Amino acid sequence: MTSAQIRASLHPIDWVGLSLRWLMLAALPVVAGLVGRLGWGLVIVLVLWAAFSLAVGFFQATGRQVWWQGWVVAGIDVVFALAVIGASGSLGSPLWWSLLIAVVQAGLAYGMVAALALTAVGVIASAALVLATVPGDMDVLVPLGLYSGGLMLAGASLGWLTEQARDAAPKEERSEAKRDTPMRIGEREQIRTVFQLASELNATLNYERVLEMALDLSAKALAEEGHEDEHLVSALLVFSNEELRVASARRLTHSDLRVTLPGDEGAVEQALRSGEPALSSDPTRDPELTRLVALHNCGAALVIPLVVGLEAYGVLLFAHPRPDYFTEERGELLEAISHQAMVALQNARLYRDLEQEKERITDIQEEARRKLARDLHDGPTQSIAAIAMRVNFARRLMERDPKAASDELFKVEDLARRTTKEIRHMLFTLRPLILESQGLVAALNQLADKVRETHGQNVIVEAQPGSAEQLELGKQGVVFFIAEEAINNARKHAEARHIWVRLRMKEGFFVLEVEDDGVGFNVGAVDTNYEQRGSLGMVNMRERAELVSGMLRIDSSEGIGTRITIFVPLSEESAERLQRTGMPL
Repeated sequence: MTSAQIRASLHPIDWVGLSLRWLMLAALPVVAGLVGRLGWGLVIVLVLWAAFSLAVGFFQATGRQVWWQGWVVAGIDVVFALAVIGASGSLGSPLWWSLLIAVVQAGLAYGMVAALALTAVGVIASAALVLATVPGDMDVLVPLGLYSGGLMLAGASLGWLTEQARDAAPKEERSEAKRDTPMRIGEREQIRTVFQLASELNATLNYERVLEMALDLSAKALAEEGHEDEHLVSALLVFSNEELRVASARRLTHSDLRVTLPGDEGAVEQALRSGEPALSSDPTRDPELTRLVALHNCGAALVIPLVVGLEAYGVLLFAHPRPDYFTEERGELLEAISHQAMVALQNARLYRDLEQEKERITDIQEEARRKLARDLHDGPTQSIAAIAMRVNFARRLMERDPKAASDELFKVEDLARRTTKEIRHMLFTLRPLILESQGLVAALNQLADKVRETHGQNVIVEAQPGSAEQLELGKQGVVFFIAEEAINNARKHAEARHIWVRLRMKEGFFVLEVEDDGVGFNVGAVDTNYEQRGSLGMVNMRERAELVSGMLRIDSSEGIGTRITIFVPLSEESAERLQRTGMPL
């Protein structure tokens, strides 16, 4: 235990007592040495007394004290003092004042009465010691009386001073405790509330709930004496369509909730650019913050960016009428909360994106089932029904006109062969085994052959050597289904003579193009009412592109054909560039 720790664990009066004890103990050998009374007997007594004093100090520092301990220590100190007096010349000893150590101990522990009582005990014991040393000589009591008077006076003085100090200390401590108790209770409640909200913030995965709790946590952390500041204006703004929109707010006006900030000027731009909090000393003169009416009565505003890596989620905005409200301490506290909120927002957004991704996958699977049902209904089902009708017709013809029946059977055979090709083509598009064994380029070439064989459509595959080798097998499957959907759309709706499928690599992206020389269409007009149509082919293609972190682009005009392009990033750098700029190249 260090000296600083001992001082912190002792009552101030106990600390004074220990200091006086060691000061007087250190003076005993010095005084004895100066007058030539320092012998081995005295040295041994002093060493034992010092060891005893160390033990007393240890027990006081550790708090292991009982009510009778002071009396025992004082009594032992009297014994050591008498031994010191006896070892240094008895009545002629210069160390009679060593009895003050016991008097100080009793006075500090129990007050003036105890100090006087112990002084009396010491005097009586000293008289007995002197009379035993010089028997029958009553003159020796004269100097002993002088010593006793001095000791009594010193004991009374120390006892009175100790009582005054002990009486004053509890009053001061009690009054301080009365002042501190409500404040400390309030602080503890505030800390408990802040930690509880922080735990809930980290635990929730609801995105909207995180937005609300981030502001609640900030308000609780800034609360004084358990009461939230009613003048504090706060808002959490997130990016939507490259503009900051209010997602959650406290004390903003209704019109402020509809305000958007571009984040290109003022404190907001400074915070987003530097990644550090930005303080505005006059929000009404800030080119963007002045749009918020609730900030017109505020003397200061603090903008804290919500940024992770290269991605900016938004900003936390705080404002207050007092210009000096956002001190360094409050700023650091709000910045720490913003980091906590950023982690929670990121987790909630990832969870929300995952849920949306699951929904998209479910929609894609449902659309695939509907497409299979349509294809079966429009293709093989109709063909099989036609085969049944023609076989029935041929059976009736065999009795009247065998030659006509034979011709009809040839037609049935041809229809059956075409139906078989359609079914095989459908099975191929559902699961192209060649894709798993030979890769994307081979699968597209086989798809082109089957479309040509089944539907008579001319499909031309142009692949840059090694262009698809860096794509994972799962991504190759997604790209294949997008190409198959685009080819089917062109075959059914474009009235195209040729369909080109091109594969290449460019600047960290795998690029797939499906182009036709058909009639084309107005992309904007089709996108406007696409959900009202029966087919969701274009939507499926876009969602499949998102599954591989890619982007789908459609270029078309009436009369000049259509080109569908998908960009798939081949590295994290390419994916970040696509996400940040929205443009692959």
